[in-house]
Amino acid sequence: MAVAWLDDVRSADVDHVGGKAASLGELTAAGLPVPSGFVVTAATYREFIENAGIDEELFAAVDVDHEDTEALREAHERAHELIMETPVPDDVRDGIVSAYRDLGDGERFVAVRSSATAEDLPDASFAGQQETFLNVREDALVDRVKECWASLFSQRAIYYRNRQGFPHDEVDIAVVVQEMVDAEKSGVLFTSHPSTGEPQIIIEAAWGLGEAVVSGSVSPDNYVIDRETAEVETVTVADKKMMMVKDEETGETVEREVPDEKRSKRVLSDEEIDELVELGERVEDHYGTPQDVEWAVHGGEVYMLQSRPITTIDEAEADDAAAVAGNGGANGDSNGSEGDGDVLFRGLGSSPGIASGEARIVTKLDHLDQVGDGDIIVTEMTMPDMVPAMKRASGIVTDEGGMTSHAAIVSRELGVPAVVGTGSATRQLEDGQPITIDGDKGTVRAGAEAEEEQHEPIEEARPKTPVKPMTATEVKVNVSIPEAAERAAATGADGIGLLRIEHMVLSLGKTPTKYIADNGERAYVDELVDGIRTAAEEFYPRPVRVRTLDAPTDEFRQLEGGGDEPREHNPMLGYRGIRRSLDNPGLFEHELEAFRRIYEMGYDNVEIMFPLVNDAEDVVRARNLLKQAGVDPEKREWGVMIETPAAALGVESMAEAGIDFVSFGTNDLTQYTLAVDRNNGRVADRFDELHPSVLKLMGDTIETCRDLGVKTSICGQAASKPQMVQFLVEKGISSVSANIDAVRDVQHEAKRVEQRLLLDSVR
Repeated sequence: MAVAWLDDVRSADVDHVGGKAASLGELTAAGLPVPSGFVVTAATYREFIENAGIDEELFAAVDVDHEDTEALREAHERAHELIMETPVPDDVRDGIVSAYRDLGDGERFVAVRSSATAEDLPDASFAGQQETFLNVREDALVDRVKECWASLFSQRAIYYRNRQGFPHDEVDIAVVVQEMVDAEKSGVLFTSHPSTGEPQIIIEAAWGLGEAVVSGSVSPDNYVIDRETAEVETVTVADKKMMMVKDEETGETVEREVPDEKRSKRVLSDEEIDELVELGERVEDHYGTPQDVEWAVHGGEVYMLQSRPITTIDEAEADDAAAVAGNGGANGDSNGSEGDGDVLFRGLGSSPGIASGEARIVTKLDHLDQVGDGDIIVTEMTMPDMVPAMKRASGIVTDEGGMTSHAAIVSRELGVPAVVGTGSATRQLEDGQPITIDGDKGTVRAGAEAEEEQHEPIEEARPKTPVKPMTATEVKVNVSIPEAAERAAATGADGIGLLRIEHMVLSLGKTPTKYIADNGERAYVDELVDGIRTAAEEFYPRPVRVRTLDAPTDEFRQLEGGGDEPREHNPMLGYRGIRRSLDNPGLFEHELEAFRRIYEMGYDNVEIMFPLVNDAEDVVRARNLLKQAGVDPEKREWGVMIETPAAALGVESMAEAGIDFVSFGTNDLTQYTLAVDRNNGRVADRFDELHPSVLKLMGDTIETCRDLGVKTSICGQAASKPQMVQFLVEKGISSVSANIDAVRDVQHEAKRVEQRLLLDSVR
């Protein structure tokens, strides 16, 4: 059968109906207000291309270098031509039309939305890459379905799948057909801050249909609600110049100017905010994870149009979060307030970080080739075609758009600072003008600041309570990049429990092999030494535990020189960690050389940690390579990650090989213990670091290590959870390494548990 009704669809059907349809089916089953509809299944698309014999030519056409803008454009055009020029079989056409006629009175306007089988996953969002068509009726329905199929090969979709390591021939597409909500007002709702994960509900709202908000073509009102108190913290009323509505004569979706009396009028009432907050919390409770929800209001009724996991929250940088900045630029105010110094104008800080560079005004796609490394793209709104140039840029500034615009979503995923919805950046800035943007505060300042002035003040990370809780359990901190070491040190942590070398390597933009070929071995080792030394100096004499390279092949494939990387179905289970290092000892010795030089400089607080170790054989081989590199394992602290059940069960033999410590990586240990691929939306709800089997592996390992005199630690995200801290402290773990923003909370939790254990022992 070509179609399935949303009433019959559930999350387990994601492979058949795609992420969007599966989510809508779940929301419908949960009793949430979802418009009626059906889905043209992914199998229908697959049968269409295979029975027509265009599948092999289609996949060959999109097998291109995704960094080549022209190649991407040609690939998209050929794929679109193949699909649109191939007729749909009569039985498929009849099935779609018949379902449409059963929807309402058979004369309804419908929304036709793509629903790819690899979108809306917990760790990667492919949403927004395929087409959506509004106010469609029977005469255009089948053609719009085909347009959705063809949009599976849009330029952004091709680029993104390549970067994420998703083979094109393994991704299918379904199409959702729903009754249109002729929205008077609409927008999006985040149940947590989309960049930082702070407990804030953020609502964006505009007049008319929500596509204007999602596409970034209008700057919406912005409402920030404190989840704990339910109070509205800030209301930013934007100058809403245009809206998307249905033309009553033609039925087409058109842009119209917002009437003068509504341009600067607040879209949502307090009562509507309360209702949206309640619905958002119900959606999050249903899925158990922060959600990005699209909504619409018609006739006083609120409808839920879509929900997907928020995939852009960076917990390690949550301490950098700032309240969403006022959208002065969108209201035509180009002057900074008193004390803002050289602020030219403001927008919404949609992707955190500070970037300086020359403004590159992009008003046509032809201008993209002029964007060089380190430039700041300034444009009215970004489009999928701009993604390769956005990756080269150091920052993004747009005239229009909100927190869910293309610019905001892609910038957060690429890790590029962005300020959106400024209102007039393309008109106020000159091409080549040096500027500095702050993606946290939403400001654009004149001039390029010196690098050392671009870091966020460390005061935000400094504990608000001055007295550090004294605990027998050491509380350390996770540091993703050396540049964050100063803020991390300000937390008062007992050291760094995890500093990742792969972040230093990935920041080079080239694979190690390519970087060495271009710059020499010494230059590569120098980069590693500089990164490690930055953190070691900041924390000295507190210990800094540095993990050797653990980059999966899909991450390396994104870098220059990554074309030779193997394509693995699940890179997390593949060629990474110590197995990669041992397989390529010539390259691994450069990392070990960096450690040798660090010790020669006097940084004896550095400890070495090997990732994804399975057994004592791995440990012995790594130890022997340490010796060959001139690092004495008898004098230096070194250990291994416990990320697999094999490592946990074999820790005694690894201890005999001489390790000083072990550290639990809960993300991987949970994934491998429960057979849960965190990138698979069908099973992601089963990912639970507090599962009894995971806890038993950790508890037994701690007990064994205590008997053998081996220190134990944890450096996974779960270390910031109170329940995990309670369990580990009770078991006698040596140290806990938390995210920067969670250090003081974990210190207090550890102290509370230790005091309870002491009281229990004397009662």
